[in-house]
Amino acid sequence: MSEQKKIKVTQIKSLIGTKEAHRACVRGLGLRRMHHTVEVLDTPENRGMMTKVAYLLKCEA
Repeated sequence: MSEQKKIKVTQIKSLIGTKEAHRACVRGLGLRRMHHTVEVLDTPENRGMMTKVAYLLKCEA
């Protein structure tokens, strides 16, 4: 069985002053603070969250 693709996501901007829904998306991706990087599975749910808060993140394949 092949392994699922992963995407590296890094938070590059602060959550101060952002909407509560956007903060929830960032937390849902597993990010805790600025310059924190996590690897998430490449799923439609995760892509939707990344699209919603793209102005706060840096994504790498």
